[in-house]
Amino acid sequence: MSPKKMGRPPSEKPKNIKLQIRVDQDTMDILDECVKKLKSNRSDVVRKGIKKIADDLKAN
Repeated sequence: MSPKKMGRPPSEKPKNIKLQIRVDQDTMDILDECVKKLKSNRSDVVRKGIKKIADDLKAN
């Protein structure tokens, strides 16, 4: 009998793609300000920004 697996259950949408970007200091400051105000993290803020732009483009 195999031991019961422990840990977090697998995600329906795993985040297995790594994206690296280069930004200037002003952009990083804006991102970090958004992170603080939203009490989130950089990845989530970037994901929300991508979704917002996509929604805006669909509306036009």
